[in-house]
Amino acid sequence: MTDFSDLPYRPNVGVALFNRHGELFVARRADLPGDIWQCPQGGIDDGEDPRTAAFRELEEETGCTKATLLAERPDWLSYDLPVPLIGRALGGKFRGQTQKWFVLGFDGEDGDIRLDLHLPPEFDTWEWIAPEDLLQRNLGFKRELYEKLLPELKNLYQAASRDWLRTKRA
Repeated sequence: MTDFSDLPYRPNVGVALFNRHGELFVARRADLPGDIWQCPQGGIDDGEDPRTAAFRELEEETGCTKATLLAERPDWLSYDLPVPLIGRALGGKFRGQTQKWFVLGFDGEDGDIRLDLHLPPEFDTWEWIAPEDLLQRNLGFKRELYEKLLPELKNLYQAASRDWLRTKRA
């Protein structure tokens, strides 16, 4: 077996986008077989601030520009790619990704979400779901990541959303 421990992790952001009902945005990957779902995420460009990258990735992948930053997970979370993907995925330069996660509140209407603006599209369909229902989906090799992350993201949303929800109802 080849040792990939000398390969770095790719800097990445993840976005947990919640609507006013506390539902989480999830989307199905268009480029992977097997009905795999995830939250928006993507690489951080050289010199780019993670917060800026989170909003850029959200717009690129979903067309959404109507979101408010509610919270930021304080720590970075790293994961390794499955061995068959190392050297192939992520340009073949990384062993996995290290992610900074952001919790955003969706300020738009469902029609503001457009998966067809980025070509080729990353996702082919999307839904609002109860956060705990995400673990009922096929998450591919990211299942363990979401199992760890989901309770934290839900707690961050609940702690940070009160003021946001009040301003949206006014």
